[in-house]
Amino acid sequence: MNVSNDRRQFLRSVFHAPVRLRHGETVVPALLHDISLKGALIEVPANWEGRLGESCHLSLELSAQATIKMDATVSHIRGQHIGLHCQRMDLDSVTHLRQLVEHNADNPALLERDLATLVTQGSATP
Repeated sequence: MNVSNDRRQFLRSVFHAPVRLRHGETVVPALLHDISLKGALIEVPANWEGRLGESCHLSLELSAQATIKMDATVSHIRGQHIGLHCQRMDLDSVTHLRQLVEHNADNPALLERDLATLVTQGSATP
């Protein structure tokens, strides 16, 4: 696991894990590549039929008691790699994601900056 801050506004944690992506009525398994408080990069199966701008729901199970759930929109598609822009997370998901990113961060002050930005933008609604 590693944390990346390459030209992105929010600190991203490289975290490879299986996720579920719900798109309409379809749920597909996908692979998470990195995640932040504002989005994620995932790899979907070749037959995934989503489109740019569409809404979806990402679910990352960390343990039986901890799941990160993110309502998102598809922000970019490059082959099977899909960028998601977070629209909403519940408070428990924000807490779990914060712990994940903080655990992998070289500079926790950057995470605090990200959280302050979310509060200012009103994106972390319970």
